[in-house]
Amino acid sequence: MLDDQAAPVADRDGPGTGTGTKPGPEPEPHAGTPARAKGMLLVAMAATFMAMMDSYIVNVAIPSIRTDLGASVSAAEMTVAGYILIYGLFLVTGGRLGDIVGYRRMFLTGLSLFTAASLACGIAPNPETLIVFRCAQGLAAALFFPQILSIIQTTFDGTRRDKALALFGVTIGLAAISGQLIGGILVHLDLFGWGWRPIFLVNLPLGLATIAGAALTMPGIKGTHRPRLDLPGVGLLTAALLLLTFPLAEGRTADWPAWCFVMMALSVPFFIAFGRWELRLSARGGQPLISPSLLRLRGYRSGNAVFLAFFAGNAGLFFVLAVQLQSGLGYSAIESGLLFAPLGIAFTAVSLYVPKLMPRLGLHILTAGYGINALGYLALLLTAWAAGDDMSGPMLVPALVVIGIGQGLGVSPLLGTALAEVPPTEAGSAAGVLETMGQLGMTIGITLVGLLYFTTLGETPGRHDYAEAFTVTLVLNLALSLLAMLCVPPLRRAAAAATAA
Repeated sequence: MLDDQAAPVADRDGPGTGTGTKPGPEPEPHAGTPARAKGMLLVAMAATFMAMMDSYIVNVAIPSIRTDLGASVSAAEMTVAGYILIYGLFLVTGGRLGDIVGYRRMFLTGLSLFTAASLACGIAPNPETLIVFRCAQGLAAALFFPQILSIIQTTFDGTRRDKALALFGVTIGLAAISGQLIGGILVHLDLFGWGWRPIFLVNLPLGLATIAGAALTMPGIKGTHRPRLDLPGVGLLTAALLLLTFPLAEGRTADWPAWCFVMMALSVPFFIAFGRWELRLSARGGQPLISPSLLRLRGYRSGNAVFLAFFAGNAGLFFVLAVQLQSGLGYSAIESGLLFAPLGIAFTAVSLYVPKLMPRLGLHILTAGYGINALGYLALLLTAWAAGDDMSGPMLVPALVVIGIGQGLGVSPLLGTALAEVPPTEAGSAAGVLETMGQLGMTIGITLVGLLYFTTLGETPGRHDYAEAFTVTLVLNLALSLLAMLCVPPLRRAAAAATAA
């Protein structure tokens, strides 16, 4: 995909430039060959796919996990929520650590830990062990995932960077869409009589191959300045995110006790304290975890808002649709996964065509993409409402295809557009913040959409109750898609201005 010479590689395997107010000098260039650049990009996309796929692949395996391990509903759901929760908590810190110790070193460390944790998940003897190692998976993904964007931002330039970022966006969307399909197929095949376990064990050959590829293709360059980790900032941000996201992840299954609302309320002063600390640290010449200058970039702020709203709607739909298809309509895990396939095919086909459309539409392609995405949610809502109790999976496919087309147009250019104003030296923390917003959006989306769905469903649901609950929740999904669409114009204008400058 990248046929030309790669731009200088800015990955650092020793002390590197920071993202604070006293950045070190630019690392010395290390020009890679076209073949090496392609290999490095392939490795980065393989790691991207694994990290994102593991956010979704467990959904269709929940019934099998519960049966095999005797897990409660709450424990089974924590195998999903634990990964997303820990992943979101440490993405910003993972990005900053990459700025400090080097993108390549942190990438390899995180990926090795992720592969080992996947093996531990695959052989877990009980629900408690599975939850612990799912959290370890999330931590590992938070260590290596932000380095991918940093490597792209500092390795490629011009059109090569645009293509790499587009491929990154395609890989994220494809992993999210195909995760449940892959999970359904693996559970259905019941390889070696292992049931749900191959959904984790599949990461072993992928992880080992990616580690070997990274060791061969990702060079390290040492700079002359070693930034420090903002430990107070790490502590305040982690506490704030934990106070907000843990009750969101666990509140519904715990029937929303008072401690959930107390924790969420307590997150506000921690976020405020974090913001004030970062401003003070920056003002006195320190190196904050998140440079305040990033949050002054209008396009970057708008990009974070799109990430939040889009992933909230997307994760909410996938979670509820998986439940609706299996519990409400009686489809098997593989049948449920296959019904996601048309959306995935549409997304992939359109995403691959986006580079040809960009010269003609420019950044207006984002407006078209999120507009079509919202139109698809409206069509899905109207289909469910019109079908009522006679709803079937194939009836939903046309609307899902429209959603896939909209996402294909909107997702692949989103990352490059959101980062258009970000200096390459701040790529690590900027990538961590963007992905944290995406993971926070997933948590909020699953919580809000799931809460509305199960509240409407009631205690002893029948077919009519499932149809009604699904229809009602699609109203919220539509609202989230419209919110994402409304955040696109300021993002587009800011990116256009940055490009013109």
